[in-house]
Parts: sequence; C-alpha cells; structure tokens
Amino acid sequence: MIAVNGKKVEFTEFPNGELNLNHKSIDVLANSDSATNVGFKFENNTDLIKLMFVKRYLDQLKIKTTSLSISYMPYSRMDRSENGSPFTLKYVAQFINELGFSEIEVYEPHSDVTTALLNRVQPNFINFNLINLVKRIVRFDENKDYLMFPDAGASKRYSRMKAKNVLVGHKHRDFETGEIKGLELVGDISGASGRQVIIVDDLSSRGGTFVHSSKKLREHGFSNVFLLVAHAENTIFKGELFNHIDTVFTTDSILTEQNNWENKKYESKLKVYNI
Repeated sequence: MIAVNGKKVEFTEFPNGELNLNHKSIDVLANSDSATNVGFKFENNTDLIKLMFVKRYLDQLKIKTTSLSISYMPYSRMDRSENGSPFTLKYVAQFINELGFSEIEVYEPHSDVTTALLNRVQPNFINFNLINLVKRIVRFDENKDYLMFPDAGASKRYSRMKAKNVLVGHKHRDFETGEIKGLELVGDISGASGRQVIIVDDLSSRGGTFVHSSKKLREHGFSNVFLLVAHAENTIFKGELFNHIDTVFTTDSILTEQNNWENKKYESKLKVYNI
C-alpha cells in the first residue's frame, strides 16, 4: 500500500495485469516547494512497482522534496549472502535508493544492514515507545516483573530498554531443518513465581520462538506472559502463538488480516497500534 501525505494512492489493473496509477488520488501541486511524504507498507511484491510509479510521477510534477516512510523494510531477513545465495535486501535497497528520495525513515529495522544499505536513512525504533505503553496497560511492576529478549540479537538491539529484571533466551536449533528444539533462560529467575513478563522482539511470523519462550517461562512460574513485536506477519494467526501468550502487542506495519472474521476470535488477545 502506498500513501502520499497520508492519503492512500489508488491503482487499477488493465486486463493483462498492468497497473494503472490513478493520479487524481494524489493530492499535491505541481512545482510545489512543500515537503511531500510517501508512506510505504509492503503487502506484496507489486507494491515495489507501485512505489516506483508514484515517485516517478511526483518527479514528473517537479516536487522538490519527497521523503519516504517505510513501515517494514521488505526482504529484511535476506540481509546477507550465504553460500552464494542472493543478497536480496541489498537489491531492494538499491532499487529504493535509485528512486532518489530526499530522506528515508524505516520503522524498527530488522538489522543494522538495512540502515547501512539505504541512503539518507533514519531508523525509528518504535518499540522503545511501545514498551512504556505496554507496561502501563499490564501494570508492570518495575521491582518484581521481567522483560525477556528471546535471543542474543534482540538483547543487543534493545540493550537500552532498561529493566531491573531481564532474561535472555538461548535457542537450540536443528541446523539442518532450522527447527527450534529447546530454549534456555539466561538470568536470575529466583523471583519469577507469580510474576509477569513481557517478551520483546522486532518481528513475528508464526511465533515459534515465542511459543518456546512462553513454555519455558511458565515452567519457572510466570503467571502472565505478554509479547511486544513491532512487526507481525499475517501468519501469526496460523500457529499456536495465541494459545501461549496472554496478549500480543504489535503494529499494523505488516498486519492486514486482524479484522478477518476467522481471526476475530483472537481480538481479546491482540492489540494493534497504527504505525
């Protein structure tokens, strides 16, 4: 989905599948000196073509300053080349750079590679704001309750997210299949019984890591397990996540299917904030 100055840009399709940009849905003045913002929510690969059409049309109108806000950087998982595999994130970043935005904002980048690859980029780590909101909602006791980072990567990313009680997960994977076989908790859990814990990470797909984390946390006596992830894919509804997490707090940076009738049963266990 593409928006210009907060208004969704409309597209139709020709019979052969080619996109037709409805330029009347873009409310800007030609030759304008006013700053124009393009919002980019990646829902499928077609959105990259839509982004190109919108930016080139704004160039045609001679809009001088055009910024880009990316709710979730697509292909963030492919942030390296291993054994000759395609460096897909690099290719997508190059594509965006070539569009020539005056500045780029990326919400909760998956790794430092994203910000290294994009030109004139400013990361927006929204979890540092959301955690305060979540703490208020669950009535988090700073002296007794816990934060948990499910792996070393999350622990490093959110090292500035201070808390008196912090746990870090250490996952055991089957290297051939990638399946999580177990998880250990690193940290002082002597006072865990009957306490609350908020798991914090940037991204959830089916939520397997968080299911394993919750199981281990409850084994140690935690009464309530919450999850904060900046980005949640629609696949969170396909796994066992909601059977193990009391409430999932996330944003609509990727999520689109939370209001589908078959997913409404999770409404009481899901809180979605507008990006």
